[in-house]
Amino acid sequence: MYSINQTRNTFLSQMRTRRQMGLQSFVRAQSTDAQPKKRPIYVAATEQHVGKTTTCLALISGLKKRFPHSIGYMKPVGQQHVPVHSKTLGKEIRVDKDVTLIREHFHLEHLDYQHMSPVLIPKGYTKDYIDGKVPLDEQLNKIVNAYEAIDEANEVVLCEGTGHCGVGSIVEASNAKVASMIGGDMVLIANGGLGKCFDQLELNHALCQKHNVNVAGVIINKVMTSKYEQTKDYMTRALERWNVPLLGVIPDWPYLGHPCIADLERILDGKLLTGEKYRFRHFTVPDITLVTTSLTRFLINLRTKESRTLYLCHATREDIVLGFLAEYNRRRRVGGDPFEAALVICGQQDRYEISKELEDMIRVQEEEVPILYSPHTTHHTMELIHRFTPKLNVSDKGRVVNAIKHYEKYIDYDLLLSRTGNILESEIN
Repeated sequence: MYSINQTRNTFLSQMRTRRQMGLQSFVRAQSTDAQPKKRPIYVAATEQHVGKTTTCLALISGLKKRFPHSIGYMKPVGQQHVPVHSKTLGKEIRVDKDVTLIREHFHLEHLDYQHMSPVLIPKGYTKDYIDGKVPLDEQLNKIVNAYEAIDEANEVVLCEGTGHCGVGSIVEASNAKVASMIGGDMVLIANGGLGKCFDQLELNHALCQKHNVNVAGVIINKVMTSKYEQTKDYMTRALERWNVPLLGVIPDWPYLGHPCIADLERILDGKLLTGEKYRFRHFTVPDITLVTTSLTRFLINLRTKESRTLYLCHATREDIVLGFLAEYNRRRRVGGDPFEAALVICGQQDRYEISKELEDMIRVQEEEVPILYSPHTTHHTMELIHRFTPKLNVSDKGRVVNAIKHYEKYIDYDLLLSRTGNILESEIN
């Protein structure tokens, strides 16, 4: 059987003289032993913001139904990180933020954080690596040891890459190289389309070929509903030239790209004055309304537009803030449709801030209606919101659950398992 320990020892002894050759000693194709029964599923994207983490959530959810005893997950190389407590080490460590989302949502307490996120690339790491302050052997050892620990204790292992297959190349730990090291089969995630989509897949497929990594399949994400069947048909045929199957086509669901109040609070470095219980209410970015009209016109707008609309106004427009509160209280008295609007008050610190009297009036509402203060100009606030791409996080449970339900039904898990040598217990028996 394929032995990572034997291959790793051979590789590490030659590493310093073979940096330009990559990690070929870890490639499965060089092994004379029989293929292993199972291989890790390694997920990478073709670019940023294609839904890689969301796809991983759906993949783990589907795999847990088929392997209920134990599912392994790790993100070998991470970037954005958060502090957590490692029970094994008995101290606080830092791990990639996606690791906390996966572990906590699926209650994977049997996995230790230190193995789930063995290598992080924080600010300054790249320079330290090139300067020789970070030993390559040590870095790769962490990844291999972490994978072995997770693989030994689980029926199937899913590894989430960081970005596209080439990310991490500067520190000689790209997704393609790491997948080669641990004998993983790659699943590529790409955004919907045909020409551009396939071009990006070609680049990533070529890098996998360079490192002798088998591409188990492709998942096309965020496909326009009207183009679903067309995309499925043409991409299936286009991938046949590589002998790679299409594992799934996910229709776009704009809701997953809508920011919630908690997102706005974070990206604006804002202060939620009231409406705490609505922190995870989502709003459509194109429908954000900047209020520059009279109070009368604003109230007409407030009563005729979609109830769930996000309004922005300048801190000097106290009439708009009071009108917003008055309309909320009026609608609460008369009943009818729920009041789901939210207000962002924009003002530059030390220049245009909310008066203490107005803030007191807002806070009287307690948790009833969401009002957020942004310490930026209205223009900059709008710019920050429009540039923002919402990401899933463990606190926004509603969006995580809905995302999994949406994705899971479009993925062919049986085909994925057959392509990666992962055998169900029922098939063995």
